[in-house]
Amino acid sequence: MLSSFAHTRFIMVAPSHPGNVGAAARAIKTMGFEELVLVSPKDPDIKNNPEAIALSSGATDVLQNAQIVSSLDEALAPVTLSFALTARTRDMGPPALDIRKSAELSARHLASTPANRVAVVLGTERTGLENEDISRCHRICHIPANPAYSSLNVSQALQLAAWELRYALMENHQEPVPANETENTVTYAPSEKVEAFVKHWEQALVAIDFLNPSHPKKLMPRMRYLFTRIHMSQEEVDMMRGVCTNIIRHASKK
Repeated sequence: MLSSFAHTRFIMVAPSHPGNVGAAARAIKTMGFEELVLVSPKDPDIKNNPEAIALSSGATDVLQNAQIVSSLDEALAPVTLSFALTARTRDMGPPALDIRKSAELSARHLASTPANRVAVVLGTERTGLENEDISRCHRICHIPANPAYSSLNVSQALQLAAWELRYALMENHQEPVPANETENTVTYAPSEKVEAFVKHWEQALVAIDFLNPSHPKKLMPRMRYLFTRIHMSQEEVDMMRGVCTNIIRHASKK
């Protein structure tokens, strides 16, 4: 398997139907991927559910190896480029791309350095992704279906996403460039580092009375969208963490 395939994960947030999880495992395996992550599934033992096993249809290895985590932050921790797959338009959020352009961007991102990781995030069967989930992703991704009836089952949507990713990765068939072979490679910050910075930034804003924690309104969600939209490098995160530290230090002196 190409490393770009191994560095791609599919995340299902709060899945409730075992059959969809089994079908997702099958969809992933047929397209050459292997990493499935389940965030707080309704059934904690969903991987051993008979319906999930039946619908996985030969992809029980992907199903059994699926990670189960308690939060989307945990699922996205090592990821450097993430896509929120949603059919609904949003008033606020990261830039939106169709699934093909998202796959092409993923292929370029994975080819640029071995450290990069990509994730496609899908929501619940009934309501899809919440705005809070989308705020943690770098891009919104949509499937250009029939506008008069754009409803897709979550496992069907995942199958289409996996196919587009496979096609883009095969078209861009090359191994990642080793970091020491190019001086211009950008080291993107993984999601866990960005999340730690956002929390630090919030502390700094509270310290200078710019943010009232009792009445935060939509300030922090807007800030989060800003930082995910610009797709921060590790160097930028480190720099901004230093700014936060100094803001808090000077505010405490006053």
